[in-house]
Amino acid sequence: MTNLLSPPSLDDLIRLLKAWKFWVLGAILGAAIGAIVYSVAPPPYQARATVLVDFNLEEAWPQDTDRQQFYYLERETRKLEELASSDELMNRLSSEFGITVEELRGGKLELSQPAEGGWHFYADDMNATLAGQLASAWAQGFAEEAERRISSGELNSFIQIEVTQSADLPVERREPMSGYLLMGAIGMLALSAIAILFVSKSK
Repeated sequence: MTNLLSPPSLDDLIRLLKAWKFWVLGAILGAAIGAIVYSVAPPPYQARATVLVDFNLEEAWPQDTDRQQFYYLERETRKLEELASSDELMNRLSSEFGITVEELRGGKLELSQPAEGGWHFYADDMNATLAGQLASAWAQGFAEEAERRISSGELNSFIQIEVTQSADLPVERREPMSGYLLMGAIGMLALSAIAILFVSKSK
């Protein structure tokens, strides 16, 4: 018997191609398994709210010095990022929705690529309605607290904050069913190919 761990030979590859029906059926079976897993244990829903953040570079740095603008953006962006996950805001959401701060910070809430422009506030939950409410409340709370800090001088007065999406938010599964189907099919394809090659090696 040849070594099962040795590289496949040309005969092995020919045998694999001849067994195309076997691994096609395996891919179909894998996709079916992926669909079953998705139905039994679906991923959480994800909602997205959007807040427009305008740093007004032209007014903040009228001399248009690139280095000054860079540090200004970096400094103010960092302050706003810290605000988005601040104890005050997290405690407010925790009290309103009955979700622990640890859970909120542990992946239920996610802020996407903050920079100048639209900031997306994502919230995950198995309940689609709750996911939308949580994302909306987070975005609204962030905007209100940012405005308060701008008014008190804690943030640069040139920054403008506007909630652009907080009602009728798009809510969908965090991972689409197609991803489960694809992973199941690829997994069974690989297993089928390995099984065929091992059978050929053992003969």
